[in-house]
Amino acid sequence: MLSKFNPKYPSVSDLRVKAKTKMPKFAFEYLDGGCNDDDNLRKNTSDLRAVELVPEYLKEAIDVSLKTKLFGIEYDAPFGVAPIGLQGLMWPKAPEILAKAAFENNLPFILSTVTTSSIETIGSITEGNAWFQLYYPAQESVRKDIIDRAANAGYPVLVLLSDVPSFGFRPRDIRNGLAMPPKMSARNFYQIMKRPEWAIKTLIHGQPEFETLKPYMPKGLNLSQLGKFMDETFSGRLSEEKIKPIRDQWKGKIVLKGVASEADMEKAIRLGIDGVIISNHGGRQLDAGQSTIRTLEDLNKKYSDKITLMMDSGLRNGPDVARTLAQGASFSFLGRSFMYGVGALGSQGAAHTIALIKTELRQVMEQIGCEKTLDLPKFLYKK
Repeated sequence: MLSKFNPKYPSVSDLRVKAKTKMPKFAFEYLDGGCNDDDNLRKNTSDLRAVELVPEYLKEAIDVSLKTKLFGIEYDAPFGVAPIGLQGLMWPKAPEILAKAAFENNLPFILSTVTTSSIETIGSITEGNAWFQLYYPAQESVRKDIIDRAANAGYPVLVLLSDVPSFGFRPRDIRNGLAMPPKMSARNFYQIMKRPEWAIKTLIHGQPEFETLKPYMPKGLNLSQLGKFMDETFSGRLSEEKIKPIRDQWKGKIVLKGVASEADMEKAIRLGIDGVIISNHGGRQLDAGQSTIRTLEDLNKKYSDKITLMMDSGLRNGPDVARTLAQGASFSFLGRSFMYGVGALGSQGAAHTIALIKTELRQVMEQIGCEKTLDLPKFLYKK
């Protein structure tokens, strides 16, 4: 575990540039892109960067602590690793690398149903301290079994994904053959040949697969049949009636991810949901939607004392974490930043990125005179 970040890459932007040179183009663009014209992808970060903090300089020396309590657990910093699908496609063994670093740094790692490591593997790596994000299965038997597997592996938090009622329209992925069903082309193989480290590591570790879903897949399933399997297995649109039996089955905390309106927030509270992650799937689903920081600003005014508010989408670095917490979130999650780190630095990339973001966040808090993360809203510039 790194205690300090690598000074050769002192920003997430540096990691992104390096990752682009090491990942095949189709894999990097899957990570880096949004949907349609990337409008919401850009708004997420630009609107967040418009949030300003007011420093207090004339005060005694302070002792900054990043420790943050969430659902009764004290984490070492107010951020975690957001769920991302197909991580092993972007860099071999990426979910295992990220989960290990998050566990060693006492931060939450969220495993996606459609990433490339299994519930059991990540549960073992994190000693049952990861969170699990559920894509809603259409078949009741599959839903119950996946939830039981997460419970048996010790996961304390179940995250219900609500913002993928349909597949996002992503031109890059369509051009690169990563739509459903995926289709590898000669151009993809040429891109792989230009990235020998990625290719060798993939050869060593094997072709990435949907490891959590393998028990439910027909034997001998090929790429052309995968789209049909995904359509038949998952029903993306959630409803109150679909959530109720999950609430009854799951004994731990439940978080609803993708909340973007008062209507959904009211339903979440009515259902007894423990927390929400305000998210727009990293700008990958609805270009015409609102940025996450604007949604947080609106919903925080009415619901901050009724339910735990968290946010992802748009955050890239430590100052972004500070801005998000100042705007009212209790916790934050970053996805692309950690994958840039792994893509750039391999097995050392996750620990490096965590150390970097911690260092940046601590500097912001020391600069403005804020000792505890809970106090960041006091330093928000109010127009």
